[in-house]
Amino acid sequence: MFQEEKLINDPIHGYMTFEKWAVEFIDTNEFQRLRDIKQLGASYYVFPGACHNRFEHSLGTAHLAYTLTKKLYEQKGISKQDKDLECVTLAALCHDLGHGPFSHVFDNEVIPQLGKVLNHEIKWKHENGSEMMLDHLYESLEPPSIDLTTDDLKFIKALIRGDRTESERSPYLFDIVSNSRNSIDVDKFDYLARDCYYIGRKSLFDSSRLMKFSYVKDDQIMYYHKECVNIYEMFHARYFLHKRIYNHRVTRAINFMIRDALVKANSKYHFEQIIYDPEKYIKLNDSILYEIEYSDPNCKELEDSRNIVKRIRQRKLYKFVNECLIPKDRKGITKGNLNEREIANCGKDLVEEDIIVDWQDLNYAKGEKNPVESVKFYKKNFKVIKLKPDEISYLFPKQYEEKIVRIYSRYPEKIDLIHEAFQKLAKRLDLTINKGFLPGEKVDILDIDQNDSDQDSQLFDAVENFGDNQINANSVENFGDNQIKSNVVQ
Repeated sequence: MFQEEKLINDPIHGYMTFEKWAVEFIDTNEFQRLRDIKQLGASYYVFPGACHNRFEHSLGTAHLAYTLTKKLYEQKGISKQDKDLECVTLAALCHDLGHGPFSHVFDNEVIPQLGKVLNHEIKWKHENGSEMMLDHLYESLEPPSIDLTTDDLKFIKALIRGDRTESERSPYLFDIVSNSRNSIDVDKFDYLARDCYYIGRKSLFDSSRLMKFSYVKDDQIMYYHKECVNIYEMFHARYFLHKRIYNHRVTRAINFMIRDALVKANSKYHFEQIIYDPEKYIKLNDSILYEIEYSDPNCKELEDSRNIVKRIRQRKLYKFVNECLIPKDRKGITKGNLNEREIANCGKDLVEEDIIVDWQDLNYAKGEKNPVESVKFYKKNFKVIKLKPDEISYLFPKQYEEKIVRIYSRYPEKIDLIHEAFQKLAKRLDLTINKGFLPGEKVDILDIDQNDSDQDSQLFDAVENFGDNQINANSVENFGDNQIKSNVVQ
């Protein structure tokens, strides 16, 4: 029995044990492919520690799914089947099999843009790819030590999608891998801890405690009422990562460059076909940029893509221009009246291709809703209760979603023109742009002490030397012989 298990030491969860049937899935080309796909995509170009891949995240998620399911199986009166445990674990293990190059850059940026270029919408997400690759993986096992029926495979796919309507298995199992009801699931437990670890940030969310105090009742997983603050911390940690890391303005600029490079290379690769062909999709990973970069210089088909990749290597990136928050009550502000065409029309010597408008929805994973309102809690006697935010703290958010519009320039020499045009459009739409960003700035420095012009000159010379990288508060305050008092946006 011992020889049929595999022990893996993980920096996040410690030693993780996988049984033979799980190891067989891990030791396949379909799963090993995830070693070559960055978990945080282009964030690695901004946060050098973010070098982890989908491979280890999938292992960690499977470990947590197995652990939580086994814990819930200890509860008296609960429906428990060994096959269900295996299916939940395999769903967690395989939930990201369908990710393309640079993770969400591929399905959130490349595929939609490709649809626009080809003049037809491509309705495809990485979950669709995961289902395709799961079928391909299982067919390649000869023979598998676990016998999955057609219904089992259908159940695993439903778990990956978080679609509890397509299976008659125990409903609470759908709360484990991809929880569409309140978004509390082991996928988040792993990536919140793992992403914070690799970017050097701390998270106060404690998933192990939350799992310990989980309980099944009324066909769903509920939590001890004292875990309410812990759950809010989980959603806040997720918001923080989206706000400061995943959607960092330089990361987004590189995302768009990767998107443009791949879309321009589509005449050679035909991604709209590859995503439906597992034999070809299995070869698609982050190395596509190297393939483009080192392609035959005489290949005109990839010339534009090569030039974009070269710009990424030399840090000649698309440039952030400015941003604005869209007030919640301004429903009339949409992509229809705030877009590349409208900005170009407000400026001079501008065309749509010069500009990128990036709409971002940041929230607590349930749009405008407070996800905790969909969570049930219990007291010591396992009596079910629902908690309102004001019953816990007056410091919880009153709004759970914000919309941000960011403007980028593909060409550095167009920054001032785009900034001026965006100001005109924002004024016409009665929007307030972020005054902390000025044209051509490379770092975000606010409220600088202007008393000493020589001191200011030294500071900005230093800023120029830092290039595109942000400087931190210590770097500013300790610069030179004079102390410079400033507030720095990290």
